[in-house]
Amino acid sequence: MSFFALPSPWRQTAAVAAVFFAILATGRALPERNFETSRTLAAEVSTTVELLEQVHFNHEAVNSLPKPELGQNLIHDYMADLDGQRLFFLATDQEAFTRRYANALYYNLRTLGRLDAAFDIYVQYEKRVDRRINWIFEELKKDYDFTTHETYSLERSQAAWPATQTEADDLWRRRLKFELLQDLLDKKTIAEARQNVHRRYERMLKNLADIETNDVAEIFLTSLANQYDPHSTYFSPETYEDFNIQMRLSLVGIGALLGIEDDQCVVKELIPGGPADLGRQLQPNDKIIAVATGDAEPIDIIGMKLRKVVDLIRGPKGSKVRLTVIPAGVTDGSARKEITLVRDVVKLNSARARAAIYEVPGAAGATTPIGVITLPSFYGLSGEDDHDGVTSEERTSATKDVAELINRLDAAGIKALVLDLRRNGGGLLSEAIDLTGLFINRGPVVQVKSFSGDVQVDSDEDTRIRYTGPLAVLVSRFSASASEIVAGALQNYGRAAIIGDQSTHGKGSVQTLVEMKNVNRMLSRLPVKTGAVKLTIQKFYLPNGSSTQNKGVTPDIVLPSVDEYMPIGESDLPHALVWDEIPSTTFSGQPLAQQILTPLRDASRSRQQHLEEFAYLRKGIDWFKAKQDQKEISLNLDERHRQREADDVFKKAMDAEKDRLAQGDFSYHEFTLVPPTPKPGAAEKKTDAGDGEDTLSTEEDPGITKLDIPLRESLRVLADALALSRNHPSWADGNAPLTAQVSKNG
Repeated sequence: MSFFALPSPWRQTAAVAAVFFAILATGRALPERNFETSRTLAAEVSTTVELLEQVHFNHEAVNSLPKPELGQNLIHDYMADLDGQRLFFLATDQEAFTRRYANALYYNLRTLGRLDAAFDIYVQYEKRVDRRINWIFEELKKDYDFTTHETYSLERSQAAWPATQTEADDLWRRRLKFELLQDLLDKKTIAEARQNVHRRYERMLKNLADIETNDVAEIFLTSLANQYDPHSTYFSPETYEDFNIQMRLSLVGIGALLGIEDDQCVVKELIPGGPADLGRQLQPNDKIIAVATGDAEPIDIIGMKLRKVVDLIRGPKGSKVRLTVIPAGVTDGSARKEITLVRDVVKLNSARARAAIYEVPGAAGATTPIGVITLPSFYGLSGEDDHDGVTSEERTSATKDVAELINRLDAAGIKALVLDLRRNGGGLLSEAIDLTGLFINRGPVVQVKSFSGDVQVDSDEDTRIRYTGPLAVLVSRFSASASEIVAGALQNYGRAAIIGDQSTHGKGSVQTLVEMKNVNRMLSRLPVKTGAVKLTIQKFYLPNGSSTQNKGVTPDIVLPSVDEYMPIGESDLPHALVWDEIPSTTFSGQPLAQQILTPLRDASRSRQQHLEEFAYLRKGIDWFKAKQDQKEISLNLDERHRQREADDVFKKAMDAEKDRLAQGDFSYHEFTLVPPTPKPGAAEKKTDAGDGEDTLSTEEDPGITKLDIPLRESLRVLADALALSRNHPSWADGNAPLTAQVSKNG
């Protein structure tokens, strides 16, 4: 018998089939559930609601909504957190739960601390999953035809839940074809594909069986906190204990902050200096779907609790962990890559600021030496940012390191400087303030507004300016928090040209962690572990009063970037706090005049239209946009093979063009504060040909990237500014473009 409508090479023997169907027959059912709200948990529920309603920065806006509307929104979002791709629930489930619970939900939570709604919805979810997976086990026994022209939508997070069981069955039939096709494209046999899918859903049932009362409460109360903003969350006692361990100890791993979205483990952030950061293979928003240690078989982690995922990834220093990853932004759901990382503690020296001097070509063959300082994060002498357990005595300071690099670059004779914050996700606010002070005279750097409306102005009090020459700040959509404060403040003062993506990330808020037993008297007297809640309590504003929240910082000179077409900014998060502004504080500065910006912009736009490297960049962006616009994925095996082959041809052509254009890279000389980290060897990885993702090679120098188009253009912009300062009559007073307004004092 033929399992699928495929040519004979794909057919399996009857013996293999018999073994496989024996495996399929071993389906399992979830046990009956009986979740209850304990006295302790009820106190934590009530306390969480009170904290959100009283001290969250956004409490007035959320509290003003009618409670039935809040209840309805919470039910919808909680169901979406459980079933992110709208695959298991039915539309009738949402309607029924809304009718039953929405009106009194907030009263029951705040006054009674009851989680009946959360438990009932979760139990219904488990029942739907249980029935669906057993349906899958039967469906896998059927023949599938991969010659039809059916399609499947990979992105269903904004879709409606199926209206009927029939509609859900059809959705899942196409979903199974899609999953089987993934394995067939990976050169698996039909029997192997069926077995893999079967094991995947067996694993999902097992993971669901491991869910306990506190886990359900954590999901629900986090959904509640997310009604206020996406950075507020509830930690169950177990999760909070893990968090504290991670803060105190040096847990060896890969140096990545992970989260769960739609039952999948997502890379939220790479810790500078960690194995993942140095390897340059794993990227933010990559999805990890399987983990293996050494030569062991990979373990599917879809649907697994984050705590267990982290335990799988952690391990002894020097041991290898293999991750199966769906690259960020790909639309071909069959795209996979397996990467191997060596577990290690975060190498802080590798995370420190570094510098280089580039010789930028000019007229008549002359070159101009321009410095670049790359800052991975705003690290400093505070335990508040101690993610890796390193004591404060072992830490250095971003500001001190940058000041030292400026001294070395100045001594080497640079004519201008780029501060590269593209991969900088933030860090210590105090470091952001002090570092800004290296480039300006004393004055306000950031305003911080609390949930009560009070505004505090944080200023640089040091009158010294370490660098007075022409300055540019290079940013991207990944520049967040403290990076945005520095870029925005220097823009307010007219001290630097900001260059990069259309906007930075847009995270302009501050969170604090509150342990339950510290605010609830009853809980403080009980000999039990309690959870905690992370609350957003403040927002950042620039000296001119503009918030960095949501909108981020808009560069003076915008460069084309694929980041603009990826949902990676704050504005892409549900319930993100809005942008607003407060009155400007008093500061001695103003944005760059148009007589400076206009010629710099015009020259850059001209290069973007005429230089080959920008044509190469736009070609890649157009290809990515076309992929993103492809909402439906073909379930025809031949069509998918043809698409893979076309993608592979495109990638190889782009790689060849990149190598050709990279021959024109500016010559450079590096400056490091410590001996340079040895280049990593070629990592063991298995990447499918034509998987739609341009992976970063670990054979390249992790500090200097080949054909770095944004950096090349920022260097040219500074060269233009230098030329402008020599030629424009209005600079006769010595205040040349992008320079400090006073002389250096030391």
